[in-house]
Amino acid sequence: MAVLTIRNLPDEVHRALRMRAARHGRSTEAEVRSILANTVMPDSGIRMGQALASLGRQIGMTHADCDALEALRDSEPAEPMGLG
Repeated sequence: MAVLTIRNLPDEVHRALRMRAARHGRSTEAEVRSILANTVMPDSGIRMGQALASLGRQIGMTHADCDALEALRDSEPAEPMGLG
């Protein structure tokens, strides 16, 4: 676990953090951890399907392109590799 020191925090910001922490029933330090975690690692992160759909829209992929890719797919699932 890392330790972080924040210097030169304005008094108004510290006061606002303390009030926000009190509203959430936790310490100021716990509130800061929550704010940082939610900011850099939001729950609504991008999902693989969303990323692929966005990429498809960016390059102008059509339903015909999807059908062509589907036609290339093998009907039988791949066999797993053997380790021996």
